[in-house]
Amino acid sequence: MSRPDVSALLEAFRADLAAAGDPEALEQVRRTHTGKASPLKAALKGLRDVPAEERPQVAAALNAAQATVEAELEAARLRAEEAALEARVAEEWQDLSMPGLAAPRGMRHPVSQVEAICLQTMRRLGFQLVEGPEVESAFYNFDALNIPEHHPARDMQDTFWVDGGLLLRSHTTTVQARVLEKHPPLPIKVVSAGRVYRNEAVDATHLAMFHQFEGIWVDRGLTFADLKGTLAFVARALFGADRRVRFKPKFYPYTEPSVGVDVSCGVCGGSGCDACHGAGWVTILGAGMVHPKVFTTFGYDPAEVSGIAFGFGTTRLAAQWTGITKVRSLYEPDLRTLTRLHRGA
Repeated sequence: MSRPDVSALLEAFRADLAAAGDPEALEQVRRTHTGKASPLKAALKGLRDVPAEERPQVAAALNAAQATVEAELEAARLRAEEAALEARVAEEWQDLSMPGLAAPRGMRHPVSQVEAICLQTMRRLGFQLVEGPEVESAFYNFDALNIPEHHPARDMQDTFWVDGGLLLRSHTTTVQARVLEKHPPLPIKVVSAGRVYRNEAVDATHLAMFHQFEGIWVDRGLTFADLKGTLAFVARALFGADRRVRFKPKFYPYTEPSVGVDVSCGVCGGSGCDACHGAGWVTILGAGMVHPKVFTTFGYDPAEVSGIAFGFGTTRLAAQWTGITKVRSLYEPDLRTLTRLHRGA
């Protein structure tokens, strides 16, 4: 057998490689020049017919040619992939410095904003947040708070009853009862917030479900002055120092004495509107000194400790804070209204 012409093999391979213009053609060149039926493989199989004295040189030349073919094929493959990537980038290029089409950012609901401000203010006074269940027993919702069965206040706080003698809480004061039951060390300074329920007709200023924010402070030596100072501080933190605040006598079964706290209407400025029913004032909370019977129920001695309790109508606070006349708007799924009411807090 004559000695194989390695130079001719490489020349034929490079001619085919230069003509390969796409990955498919490149793959065909690889099969033609490195496959089992390729001239290079045939020359390697024919080494047994080469004279023994020439065989090492011929084998070295063929192996070098095979390495060259494989290296140039790999280089061509990389060039083809890079060219394909550049073409794709050029086709799909976007100006990343231009503004995108991102979805609009969400926002906090006005009720959540007001609740957060109240909580932040109370934390400055040393209060901590405690949560409780919305489905309660009559004991925590009524009996433990000096509202026994057949008490007129049960009619005023008529709520929704569920199976097992349970009910949907009519106020967040139930959390205060649960805290007193555990007898934590004095001073006790906790607040609670969340949904409450009343079985009443829905109108411009009343809802069957709304939000409250309540708190209790129990210690030795607390007086009515502590109550007034705390409530005025929170009201002014929410509405500003220019809003007028007034206290008026009220009745609550679980406090004695009891007060209601009004602020001058922020919608009409005190001249009278639907939000304040023409009075110029809006009641935002009820409060008082914890009733001795409540202390006795949970094993405290009213002669040794005293306490203040207060409850904000968070929904009504949010209505005044945003300046709307119908609290129902706060719970309607109208994004236009909620966007208009958003204050960025």
